[in-house]
Amino acid sequence: MSISTPGGPERRPTVVSTGKKPAAGRPAAGDKPAAKAGAGKAGGGKGTPRPGAGGKGRKPVTPVKVSQGRSWGPIALFVAVGVLAVGIIGIGAWAVYQGAQPWQKRADAINGMVDFRKKDKDLVKGGNHQPGAIKYDVSPPVAGPHNQAWQNCMGDVYDAPIANEHAVHSLEHGTVWITYRPDLPADQVEKLKSKVQGKEKLMLSPYEGLDKPISLQAWGFQLKVDNADDSRIDDFIKTLRVNASIEGPNALCDQGVTATGTTPRDNLQNNMPEQPTQ
Repeated sequence: MSISTPGGPERRPTVVSTGKKPAAGRPAAGDKPAAKAGAGKAGGGKGTPRPGAGGKGRKPVTPVKVSQGRSWGPIALFVAVGVLAVGIIGIGAWAVYQGAQPWQKRADAINGMVDFRKKDKDLVKGGNHQPGAIKYDVSPPVAGPHNQAWQNCMGDVYDAPIANEHAVHSLEHGTVWITYRPDLPADQVEKLKSKVQGKEKLMLSPYEGLDKPISLQAWGFQLKVDNADDSRIDDFIKTLRVNASIEGPNALCDQGVTATGTTPRDNLQNNMPEQPTQ
């Protein structure tokens, strides 16, 4: 750089030497090359090592997977619902299968049932009307000769014993006759009443001398149980009511004898209505 003064010649500036030589291969302070544009920006320059590029930069952090325990509550609930559904379907299918079976087979499946139709075919022929008292080998009787008048069996509940001769005629018409010991607890009697009262072709009465607390009769069938909670009572009623009739489903159960007492009423024989034809 030259400095010119007015009216005089140009003078060059005096360079003051420090006596030091620049280091070999090292440019002087004023001769450093300008940094390239963008150098020094994060991730832009060549001097900045990139992750994974083999440089000495920081390695990427691998995410830590948090292992969560399996939620067993919903799984257990799902399994329980599935098992319940399968059980309901299975029970329903079994009920349909059972309902499709002939009533005789369903009767045979009732545990403890005595089938007198197999034991004594003459006993269950029916239509044998006799006046007066009749001796029966089975107690309570399930079939055999009987009075021409039947006991009313429209869900009647009798609080005293009734005549066997009238009751057997009701059995011939398809009635289920439930009998119980006179000393059966009142709550048990009430349960039996609830099964009978107001339901056609059912009747209930106490019976002296039973060898079991409760005995059920249909024409040719008998079942004895210890208490009114026995589920076989309902099975017996469902299976044999009407089905066990040998006079068909239209046999009458009304207009019969409604009085109690063990002596048959022969004077009613000529007043009984005609039986409908099948």
